[in-house]
Amino acid sequence: MGTEPTVDAPQESFPPRDELAALRAIVEGTAHGTGREFFRSLVKQLAAAIDVRYAFVAEFCSPGRARTLAYWRDGRLANDIEWELVGTPCEDVVGGKLCHHPIGTWRQFPKDKPLERMGIESYLGVPLLDDQGTVLGHLAVFDPRPMPEEPRRLFIFRIFAARAAAELHRLRYEQQLAESERRFRDLYEEAPIAYIYEDLQTRFVRANRAACRLLGVKPDEITQTLGVSLLAPTEETQRKVREALAAMKEHGKEFSCVELELRRRDNGLPVWVQWYSKPEPDQKHTRTMLIDVTDRVLMEREKKTVEQQNEYLQEEIKQTHNFEEIVGGSREMLDVLENVRHVAPTDASVLMFGETGTGKELIARAIHSASARAKKPLIKVNCAALPTGLVESELFGHERGAFSGAIARRVGKFEVAHGGTIFLDEIGEVPLEVQAKLLRVLQEREFDRIGGNTPIRADVRIIAATNRDLQRAVRDGTFREDLYYRLNVFPVTLPPLRDRRGDIPLLVQFLLMKFRARLAKRIDGVTAATMQRLVMYPWPGNVRELENVLERAAILARSPMIEIDAEVLPAVPTSAQSTAGVAQPMVSLSAAEREHILSALRQSNWVIDGPNGAARVLEMHPNTLRSRLKKLGISRPTAAAHEAS
Repeated sequence: MGTEPTVDAPQESFPPRDELAALRAIVEGTAHGTGREFFRSLVKQLAAAIDVRYAFVAEFCSPGRARTLAYWRDGRLANDIEWELVGTPCEDVVGGKLCHHPIGTWRQFPKDKPLERMGIESYLGVPLLDDQGTVLGHLAVFDPRPMPEEPRRLFIFRIFAARAAAELHRLRYEQQLAESERRFRDLYEEAPIAYIYEDLQTRFVRANRAACRLLGVKPDEITQTLGVSLLAPTEETQRKVREALAAMKEHGKEFSCVELELRRRDNGLPVWVQWYSKPEPDQKHTRTMLIDVTDRVLMEREKKTVEQQNEYLQEEIKQTHNFEEIVGGSREMLDVLENVRHVAPTDASVLMFGETGTGKELIARAIHSASARAKKPLIKVNCAALPTGLVESELFGHERGAFSGAIARRVGKFEVAHGGTIFLDEIGEVPLEVQAKLLRVLQEREFDRIGGNTPIRADVRIIAATNRDLQRAVRDGTFREDLYYRLNVFPVTLPPLRDRRGDIPLLVQFLLMKFRARLAKRIDGVTAATMQRLVMYPWPGNVRELENVLERAAILARSPMIEIDAEVLPAVPTSAQSTAGVAQPMVSLSAAEREHILSALRQSNWVIDGPNGAARVLEMHPNTLRSRLKKLGISRPTAAAHEAS
């Protein structure tokens, strides 16, 4: 109980006092105080009324320990002290009993050394109880003089002990309330969901940090913000809010959920929220909760866009790129189509090799449309067209905030292609660091978005294509060997157009039919001399170059029969037209003529004369054509031979 001056001998006993005067003094002295001020006034008035040197009110701060809330000593307020209850006269008070030692107190409690040093003869302590009988602390007076038992003094003491207990209980309730409010405020401020307190005109009163972040509002701008000013300027959004506010004002209705598009105050960017609002009992304010659904809305929009794109591509495949409509009857092209028929029904990875313009994308579409995944999306990615830093994001997506500029979650192409096929054109251009993630998709059928830590399953078939020598790239260290072998399960090599010249007349007729519809002009075909030039030209750009040349000629044509000058299509390739310095194979004029006539006959189903006959296509008299057929040894195949061919 602290260090006190030593008193050598007990003094005389307490003189008689007027208890009513004492009670009046204590009541008047503590009437206006609360909390700490009340306790200080109480011990001062109590010490004066009972005429003791020491008085304190204490609380039990922890098991077995007490701490003073106010301590009167020798005519002044002293510093608060804390002590162990064991071995002190206060120990009995823990059990809720009144403790009165009228004389010899310091000798009864030899372990309480401060009592001995102070020479305390008398002690009176009363427990402070709450409504449930829990001991909160005690009120005590003690003195170097004896303190005989007087019922009226004890009665007064109990009255003020009850008052002190009530005040201590009130203080503790206030502390608990303040702590609860602090925890609630912390929870309110740090909650991940936006909370706003506003009036019925949507003027903000309070908003937590999540609301400020979501809406782009600074803390000092809260009271200046009008909620309706953040609404997107659309009639639908305005109507939703008008109806919701009217329902609250007229009926005090709590509306469960309204989905709104808002505009951030700081930069005007859109955010989408689910808006929950509840009127306060005062009917003047509302409590509003905003749940950010921006990622979901953007994902749904992107998904819808991808679905629309895929529907368009599926329709395009059906109308323009059906497997059955791949043009070509040469042995080289028939071998490719045979390979496609074998691999399409499987889920094997396909790696296509071929020069630019040989139709790799068309073959990829054919494989997909003939597979069990035909009803799922075919997603095309041109790896060479993507900036190096965006390849990974394009393929695998990213989470919001994964890097600078990632303002929303992005779904990657692999996720969009789930259940379907992804066509990775120019696979040789993929950076090495992204190749590792591609290998993981092939091996483990899963990947992570950039900035994400949850694996995403990838049920995707991969078809890759390149015009590069990947084996050389592996040797040079620019392409992973393990990825190469994972992709190269079923290789398909597309022949260049110069190696299947017999398909050129068929391709010409097919492309001209397409241009006829697109350009809305009459196009009957090309002249014999032009067809000869088309067949003899080496086509370094392959089918794509052929298509471009024919379209340009069709646009410029002044007659139904297209004529292309020799300057446009030289038969002998220049250095710019030669491919990798390899001499282009040539065919004889008679062989080219034979193939050209055969193509026209197949197109006309071997009908020579008439408006749809081969002679009309070739711009020849029917008798002249018959003469050429005899000279070239061309005869119509029998039905069996035709079917075999």
